[in-house]
Amino acid sequence: MTRRITIIGGGFGGLTAAISAAEAGAGVTLHEAHRRLGGRARTAQAPYRTNEGPHAFYRRGPHWAWLRQRGLAGPTARVPLGALLRTRYLLDGRLHALPPLALSRLAARRDAPVGRTFLGWASEVAGERTARAAANFAAVATFHHDPGLLSAAFTQERLRRAASLPPEAVYPVGGWQSVIDRMTARARELGVRVETGSRLEALPPADHPVIVATSLESARRLLGDPGLSGESGRTLLLDVALRSRRGDAFFVSDLDRTGWVERFTTQDGSLAPAGEQLVQAQLPLAPGESRESGVARAEHLLELGFPGWAERLCWRRTAVAAGRTGAVDRPGTTWRDRPAIDRGDGVLLVGDQVAAPGVLSEVSFTSALEAVALALTGRPAHCPTRRTAPTGTTR
Repeated sequence: MTRRITIIGGGFGGLTAAISAAEAGAGVTLHEAHRRLGGRARTAQAPYRTNEGPHAFYRRGPHWAWLRQRGLAGPTARVPLGALLRTRYLLDGRLHALPPLALSRLAARRDAPVGRTFLGWASEVAGERTARAAANFAAVATFHHDPGLLSAAFTQERLRRAASLPPEAVYPVGGWQSVIDRMTARARELGVRVETGSRLEALPPADHPVIVATSLESARRLLGDPGLSGESGRTLLLDVALRSRRGDAFFVSDLDRTGWVERFTTQDGSLAPAGEQLVQAQLPLAPGESRESGVARAEHLLELGFPGWAERLCWRRTAVAAGRTGAVDRPGTTWRDRPAIDRGDGVLLVGDQVAAPGVLSEVSFTSALEAVALALTGRPAHCPTRRTAPTGTTR
């Protein structure tokens, strides 16, 4: 059994792999290019603790139980019941307090096929208007500009979990950085050697397994494999801090197009100074759509949910996340058709665009456990990392 592992990348996936391998008795060295660990799970420092990556755990996800068992999840917050009454849905150009009833019924279904588009299948089930609204709502868990074009099974799974009641999402108090800090401390306690500011331009020569837990773009360069690619979203992120005012929305979802706005200080007031609220607008961008177009759409949603927001603005930040929002599956494909974890010659791939199941950050987590199992035993942890499901079946 191999007892040495090198990990490249100190984000959520890399730290999961490091802890899992160290718990199994392996000697682990982790290289991180930046001075801070966390990758896209990093949280900006005070006074505005914005997240660069995921904002919530889905409680039914595998990483939630794993983190809690180790005391790494830390304190979390849920959306207060009263905040749900401040959720708004933009449909047919008007704000509504509730989504269409047919959308909720559609979200509960579990029979979506792999081989059809979500829009095509859902239109037959619930009508085109409801199907389009449901697809746009599902963007909150796909970050894709048109989830209706994706595999029905892929989009439906994310719609079901995002629309679950009571809400499945819970939020780490202090942002995801608090979770990363606890994971880092745990890794060091287990003897993991953490090398920050260690940017590798090529795979290190090694007589033991190497786990590459970076973005797919960085992995492509490290592995020298131009064919290593996958489809992901492109999303405009607009973070604003506003002076608090009664009556502001908690969440605004654009069911006419993809996009949403969420007030994160509703769950966790520590993310901004007293008297201010931290809000993020997230707008998936279509191919060729400009940053300016996304900003305009974001500002429109802000005005709908937070009237007079510009006059209350205390701080603002805009960014575009390209290829950093997880994999998407086209009709006829599943997670098994993404880049394989096992790249051969002792090299293993971890990330949110590889061949592992789950939603958003769950893919990084699951692929990390799979990579460690392959590195230490040569056997997968739970299931094959690459097997194409027959078109027309469900996941």
